[in-house]
Amino acid sequence: MKIAIITDSASNLSKKYIESNENLAMMSLLINIDNEFYRDQVEIETEEVYRRMLTSSVLTSLPNLEDFINAIEDFKSKGFTDILVITISSGLSGTFNGFKNAANEVSGINLHLYDSKTLSMAEGYMVKEAISLIKKKLSVKDIISKLDELRFNNLQAIFTVETLKWLRKGGRIGKVEGTIGEILHVKPIIAVNDEGVYHTLTKGFGMQRTFISMRKYFKEYYKQDEVELTIHYGNNIETAKILEGKLLNDLNVKKITLVPLTPVLGVHTGPKMIAIVGRRV
Repeated sequence: MKIAIITDSASNLSKKYIESNENLAMMSLLINIDNEFYRDQVEIETEEVYRRMLTSSVLTSLPNLEDFINAIEDFKSKGFTDILVITISSGLSGTFNGFKNAANEVSGINLHLYDSKTLSMAEGYMVKEAISLIKKKLSVKDIISKLDELRFNNLQAIFTVETLKWLRKGGRIGKVEGTIGEILHVKPIIAVNDEGVYHTLTKGFGMQRTFISMRKYFKEYYKQDEVELTIHYGNNIETAKILEGKLLNDLNVKKITLVPLTPVLGVHTGPKMIAIVGRRV
């Protein structure tokens, strides 16, 4: 058995990491700006997306399915017998179902589709775990079991935004909650539940109190356990750096990384967002 991984750009993995693993391929989700399509992370920079969001119609869509089929054929030609496809939550994107339909056109290799039921570096951590387990010669069945354990017992991802405008515009939260938040400066702390859809954990009054609540949530969940953390940000890296220092004091941190949120996800959060993703190690 020779196993490869295909994921999508919502996993927020770096180009360097992807290129360093010959058994990994990343499919870019698409960003539609005024009816012109761009491959996420490949054909457009984050700053341009945020700039054009202010004046243009900016939408997102699932990856080009031809790219997906070409990646499968490439792995087949290299002698891979199995491909584990790890996608953004099907509750937040049509990518999983798109790949599932496209898989019907492929033969000669075993395809295993896995819905991460999450996104951003939470999905990225799952891809990294799968790559590590492949190196340990685990079967696809055992890898999937380990991914379930990681996703539902050891992984946490939460985020907040300065304005609810973009989440509301994308239909990610109810209009009533969005309106109340704008009027009262209430900031939701949002997570992805076990079904893979957004839900509000709690709310904070103003960004600073919201950050305190986010840190408290992580302290209560991980306690003294050793963790690896990722902080995602939009165009507010200085805010992320301040939060980094706080989290280093709060938690037993083995590693912490600041990573800009991939543009295709930034479309739905806007430029002033902060996310914390953690996993037990």
